[in-house]
Amino acid sequence: MEAAQPADRTPTDATPPEGQPPVRPDGGPTPPEGQPALVADRGEPAAVADTPAPPAGKEKARSERSPKDMALSLLILLVPIALLLAFYRGFLGGDSPVTVDPAPALEQARSANVFPVSEPTGLGDDWRTVNARFRTEADGSTLRIGYVTPEGRGAQLVESNVPAEKLLSAELTEGQPQGAADLPDGLSWQRYTARGNEQALVLLEPDRTVIVVGDAGETELRKLAASLR
Repeated sequence: MEAAQPADRTPTDATPPEGQPPVRPDGGPTPPEGQPALVADRGEPAAVADTPAPPAGKEKARSERSPKDMALSLLILLVPIALLLAFYRGFLGGDSPVTVDPAPALEQARSANVFPVSEPTGLGDDWRTVNARFRTEADGSTLRIGYVTPEGRGAQLVESNVPAEKLLSAELTEGQPQGAADLPDGLSWQRYTARGNEQALVLLEPDRTVIVVGDAGETELRKLAASLR
C-alpha cells in the first residue's frame, strides 16, 4: 500500500484519463499532433511589423521650399490686391478728398451777425472744400473753411471776432509777422510764420481777424486771400 501524498504535491503520473488529451506539467493541454503549440501570454509586447522609413530626400523636399517657390506664392497673393487698388483709385476715386458744401456754414455765420463775413469767389473747381463750420464760444465766434489746393496742399480760411492775440496764438502757435503782403485788394495783409512748414496771411480789422494759413505755397495762399468778397 502506498503512503498518502500531500495535497499540494503534483502527481508524478501525467497520464490523463482515458479519452482525454495528455496534460503537460505546466498545466496546459497538449495540442493535438500536427498543430503548433500555443504560447501562453506572459505580458510580453506583441511584435510590430517594421515599417520602412521614407527616404530622407523626400522629407527634405516636403519641409523646405525654394526662394523661387516662395516668390511665386507671394506674387499670386499680390496680383489681386494690386488690381483692387487700381480699380479703387481709377474708377472709385479712392485718392480724391471728400468735398463738402461751405454754404451752410457761411449762412450760419451771416445769420449770427457778429462780424462781417467774406466768401471766397472765383477759385475754380480745382480748389476743393474739405471742411466748413461755424462755431460760437465764450470768447467769440469763428468761421473755418478748409481747402485742398490745385497743387494738392492744404489751406484754411479763418474769420473770427475772438481777440486777435488769443486767436493768433491758437492758430499760428508762435507765429511772427514778416512784413506786408502786397495784395491787389488794397487791404493791409501781413505775412506771418506759422507752425511747422506752414505760413500765413493775416488781416487785422477792428471787428474781426482774417487768417489764411496752410502748407500751400505763398502764391496759392495769396490767391485765396485775394478771392474774399
